[in-house]
Amino acid sequence: CAQAQRPGQFCQGSLFSSFKMAPKKKEEEVVGPWMLGRFSKALKVGLVGMPNVGKSTLYNSLSKSHHSKTANVPFCTIDPTETRALLEDERFDWLCQLHKPKSEVKAHLTVVDIAGLISGASKGEGLGNAFLSHIQAVDGIIHVMRAFEDDDIIHAEDTVDPVRDIITICNELRIKDRSFMESKKEMHNRGKTAARAKSPAHLKRWEEEMETMEKICALLDDGKDVKNNMANWTTKDIEFLNDYMLLTAKPTMFAINMNHKDYCRKKNKFLKPIFDWVSAYAPGSAMIPYCGAFEEELQDMASDAEREARLKEDGTVCAMPKIINTAFHMVHLINFFTAGPDEVRAWTIRKGYKAPQAAGCIHTDFEKKFIMAETMSYADLKELGTEAAVKAAGKYRQEGKLYEVLDGDIIFYKFGK
Repeated sequence: CAQAQRPGQFCQGSLFSSFKMAPKKKEEEVVGPWMLGRFSKALKVGLVGMPNVGKSTLYNSLSKSHHSKTANVPFCTIDPTETRALLEDERFDWLCQLHKPKSEVKAHLTVVDIAGLISGASKGEGLGNAFLSHIQAVDGIIHVMRAFEDDDIIHAEDTVDPVRDIITICNELRIKDRSFMESKKEMHNRGKTAARAKSPAHLKRWEEEMETMEKICALLDDGKDVKNNMANWTTKDIEFLNDYMLLTAKPTMFAINMNHKDYCRKKNKFLKPIFDWVSAYAPGSAMIPYCGAFEEELQDMASDAEREARLKEDGTVCAMPKIINTAFHMVHLINFFTAGPDEVRAWTIRKGYKAPQAAGCIHTDFEKKFIMAETMSYADLKELGTEAAVKAAGKYRQEGKLYEVLDGDIIFYKFGK
């Protein structure tokens, strides 16, 4: 450089003009099961199982009703029925005690009773394709498993074997997904020429989707489910998967229907094989034992006091609150609260909602005219006792448009005119 005066001296201009900073690496979003599925607050779970395993009885207990027909015949349920199951939440109860509001509105979960499935459903056996389309319409699956023997209650396969039943169901769901993906690939192949003609970007998108399709088909051919192999998927794959709404991508849990004696003593010969199968083929999925006949009996009792006395006598608990809460979080739903002397309400949103989206659940204008969300956590409020104490401790926050609402947030929204 002409500006350099003596050995050892350098021209800063020439050095820095030739040196380029490496671009910052874009952080890859960690792929998790919560990313699969519809990004909506109106999510549903379906009761799925073989005929005569207790789906309709469980449905009636969850809904505290007798809406769904129960009978000792296969396919006593044909058309799906839908209900709301109220969510028991100690946080909501505490807020009601604190504010003593004029109105209390609990969160709920939408539950669908779906007809029984048999082997060959993917080829039209039993209620076949209608059954599978009903499963496609829900966002999460509660597998109802029969773990009791009773000669008076017939079984579609003549003998009781819950592991055999769940293998049958999962195979049928996988076969249906494989058939769906084959049709999808055929349609996609027809679009290659059009994508190439449009632009390089369209062709690249076409190639990316084909790559995802091949990965899905290979996984299903290996006898694996989409949801249990999250390490396979990139965020781009997730985008396509959420368009396909595959049956094997839906989150699952297992409700194990036992007889009253086994439920009270917490022992059953089928529990160990079920546990081993779930651990191997649906790791991380919840397993909840219950007794359908006993829950129905509790539901029909005249008062809470009578129910409490019966539970105390048998030394057990009602399983319905646990099933509802587990299913609620299984489909990645969370609650935030609005609380005051007029009303305490639990609002249901999908995990990942930003503050304006959550505000839109209250009223669409709140999302459009969002200014800020004044927020405190339930844990901080309970620990400190009052909103004033939370503010004094510096834990009352003002959050903007990019804030992701967390489960248990208590929010006061401000919006423009």
